[in-house]
Amino acid sequence: MTSTSKSARTARLLRQTRLHFPRLDEASVEITPIEKGGSDRKFYRVRCSPEQTIILVKYGFEREENRHYVRIAEFLAEHKIRAPRIYFHDAEEGLIWIEDLGQADLWSFREESWLVRRAFYESALDEVVKLHCLQAEASRAIEENLPVAFDAALYRWEQSYFFKNCLGSYFGVDENALSDLAALPALAEMAERLAELPRVIVHRDFQSQNIIIRDAQAHLIDFQGMRPGLAEYDLASLLFDPYVSFSRSEREELLKAYEEKRASACLPVSPQFREVFCLCGVQRLMQALGFYGFAATVKDNKAFLGYVPPAMTSLRSLVSEMDGLEPLSPALENLA
Repeated sequence: MTSTSKSARTARLLRQTRLHFPRLDEASVEITPIEKGGSDRKFYRVRCSPEQTIILVKYGFEREENRHYVRIAEFLAEHKIRAPRIYFHDAEEGLIWIEDLGQADLWSFREESWLVRRAFYESALDEVVKLHCLQAEASRAIEENLPVAFDAALYRWEQSYFFKNCLGSYFGVDENALSDLAALPALAEMAERLAELPRVIVHRDFQSQNIIIRDAQAHLIDFQGMRPGLAEYDLASLLFDPYVSFSRSEREELLKAYEEKRASACLPVSPQFREVFCLCGVQRLMQALGFYGFAATVKDNKAFLGYVPPAMTSLRSLVSEMDGLEPLSPALENLA
């Protein structure tokens, strides 16, 4: 995009902001683009005064889930789950003005001591436990605004996404070998097993860059993909997050913390909790690696390639301990 077209877009966004917030002093309002991961939405920080800012989100209409962001945010507020407040939604233009929670996400604390990080991660677990413990009636009230629930087809799609875009397009694994690996019966069995387990409402992308820390409290963002699924999938997204690293003991501490919080808030986790957590770890890492490969080879976005090695290391570790996935282990080892 040329500088002229960028200026024209900024001017238009400024006019739209002034239209819906007429009390703002036009001379002092500044709009600055924010680079935000691999999202198809555009984010801007609107500085209304030296002390006050809001976030402006411009979304497209191709993805249905973008249309439901506002209703989901309202739903989270109704249930006292911390998330940005909605100031105004222009549905015709695809524009949302929301609370600016700042730039301090969990990822930004990745070099801090575990004592500091643990407190923030526990705060994040507090919020996600509220989500996972919602009663069935509350869940039904929002389900029509959510994307398709996790089922066997979606788990299989994540697996296929990984084999096609990561192992195939990015790593160039031979097509016949790729087909054999993707057809492993254990993968289909894993998808079927996870699909049979009781679902709760999950964030779907519960990782360090989607959790903002404000006043030492965690707030959820980028929740438009929220849907019925497994709590263990959210935990796997957080604790096998390629963007940060955990020691085995740190991961164990947070798993125990979640178990305690969940038991206190609603019901104890199931006896198969740890096993399902590892299965969801495989699923989540395949999804993430599939996205990194897709971004690099289809979108020509190389920004995520630095996270392929840690994600692959975690996936290799999980796969090596699972019956039926033995043929996948050497293939992943060779890619190192």
